[in-house]
Amino acid sequence: MNEKQLIHSSRRGDNEAFAKLYGLYKDRLYRYAYYRLGNSCDAEDAVCDTVLMAFEGIGDLRKASAFSAWIFRLHYSTCSKYVARQIDMKESANIDDYENSAKLSTNINTLSAELNEGLNILTDHEREVVLLSVIAGFNSKEISDITGLTDGSVRCKLSRSLEKMRNFLE
Repeated sequence: MNEKQLIHSSRRGDNEAFAKLYGLYKDRLYRYAYYRLGNSCDAEDAVCDTVLMAFEGIGDLRKASAFSAWIFRLHYSTCSKYVARQIDMKESANIDDYENSAKLSTNINTLSAELNEGLNILTDHEREVVLLSVIAGFNSKEISDITGLTDGSVRCKLSRSLEKMRNFLE
């Protein structure tokens, strides 16, 4: 079955089709969450939460062609909740250890230290657009659908963010 057929079968309640669909998206979902959240534990939890919401809500999906943007919109929202939780944990502990341990958990073999530093100079919104484009592979229209920004705003943010990173890395 191709992706579109898997989506249609999943919408009709075929659990095996959904499992195969999950197999197609799990790596992209994980990579996005990992780079956004900074550690593998939160990334895995965010992917699980997203997939559970997608499994429960796939019957409401109107167009199969919208699946990719739909699941990443769920994932974007889920990761935002995890970021808020990380901030709350840091503030309640009133120490920088949580943030430092999350940064130390970054897999240097996957993402060079310089590139990670380049991402860290960006604002949260700029980083989101770059991650959705570079890590998740979405175009500006899809990122627009996920984030609620206009298509033009996404293109502008992406261009400026990449330029900011380029200047920093030089």
